[in-house]
This record gives sequence, C-alpha cells and structure tokens, in this order.
Amino acid sequence: MLRRELEYFFGALRFFTRLPVPKWVGHSSEALDRAARYFPAVGLLIGAIAALVFLAANQIWPMTLAVLAAIASSIYLTGAFHEDGWSDMVDGFGGGWEKAQILSIMKDSRIGSFGAVALVVLLLARFLALVEFAPQMVPAVLLAGHALSRFASTTLLRALDYVRDEGKAKPLATRIGWRELGFAAFTTLLPLLFLPPFEALVGCLFAALATLWLGRMFRRQIGGYTGDCLGATQQLAEVAFYAGLLCRFS
Repeated sequence: MLRRELEYFFGALRFFTRLPVPKWVGHSSEALDRAARYFPAVGLLIGAIAALVFLAANQIWPMTLAVLAAIASSIYLTGAFHEDGWSDMVDGFGGGWEKAQILSIMKDSRIGSFGAVALVVLLLARFLALVEFAPQMVPAVLLAGHALSRFASTTLLRALDYVRDEGKAKPLATRIGWRELGFAAFTTLLPLLFLPPFEALVGCLFAALATLWLGRMFRRQIGGYTGDCLGATQQLAEVAFYAGLLCRFS
C-alpha cells in the first residue's frame, strides 16, 4: 500500500515538475488519476525549494533579488507549466467567442497578445506581492501559496467535467472523490498554520473567490475545464492568496 501511494505521489511529481523520480515509478492514466490527492503536496515541495532559494539568496542579495530568485526557481522546477496554462487560457477566453474557437486558440502553441500581457501582469503581481512581506514571513507564505493554489485547481477536478477528447490533462478527467479531496485539503491546511490566522483566512477567501470566478467562467463558456484551465486557476489563486494576506483593514 505504501509503495502504491508513493507511486501516486511520484506520478504527480513527474507530471507537474522537472524533478527526477525513481525509475520503478510506472506510467499509467489510472495512477495519475489517483495522484490528484497529492497535487498540494507537490506544491509544498515546490514551495519549500523556492523558500530555500529565497533564504540563501537573501543572505547575499537585497530582498527584491531574493524574491526574484525564488520565483525563478519555482518556474524552472515546473517548466513554466502553470504559467503556460494561464497565458493559453487568457488567449482562448479573451480571443474566442464560442466553445470550439476558445478550445482551438488554447491549443495553439503560439502566445497571443492577450496571453503575453496577462503573463507579464501576473508575474509582476506575484513579485510585487511577495516583496511586501517581511523577509522572515516569505518562506511560510511560499509554502502556503504553492500548496493552496494547487488545491484550488484540484477542486475543479471535482466540480467540472473535462471537455477535450485528448490533451495533457486527459488522464485527470475522472472526477476526484471526496476522500481524495479531503486528503488534499488536509495537506493544504498544514502550511497555513504557520501564518497569522486572520490573514490566512482572508488569503484563503481571496483564493476561493478567484477559483469560483474562473470555475463559473469555464462552465459557462466551454462547459468544463482543460489542462490550461487548471494551470490558470493555480496561477490566479496563488496571486489572490498573496493579495488577501496583504489586506489591511485598519
């Protein structure tokens, strides 16, 4: 049983990152479908590495460069997988008027003006948000942000249907069960405990609102989700979480 769960975790790690996995981990759609519960755990690992990069960089560089190094490390580790989904999604929904057109634009490997501008704005927003935190808080913020945002995209696997006949997210097309979603939620909760409770709650609320808004748009315009939609949700939920943490009410 432990070996099977490890296989599911490593399957998720291989799908979403460049990190090496043991050679005994096989390839199967069923295993990847089961791996959905480990998406926030993969986020925890990415966030932990980014946090270590920040801590090391902050010893020799100013805060701004340390944050930039942390962001760059997370993008490298994932191969810009989620950022690509964000730009493709914005291109599709920004330039398409009906389902077939939207899906066709998202499938195009070329980036359009909508996607390029959206990607720049998103990366800039992530950077500007992270530099606002005290240096000692950044590692915990990165851990929580990477885990929570991947849980946000995981919820779409429960709420929506996959709308393509094929694609990079096709192995995830089976709806995740409540037990698996609960495990993913528990994993997401752990890093939140290291943040101030009220700020963490507001951050979660912002991420939830971003996810609900995107999910509603996906359902209304294409009847479900694609792999690009999952990546876009992760990206927007992460930035929304940081923005929520930074809210000041007095």
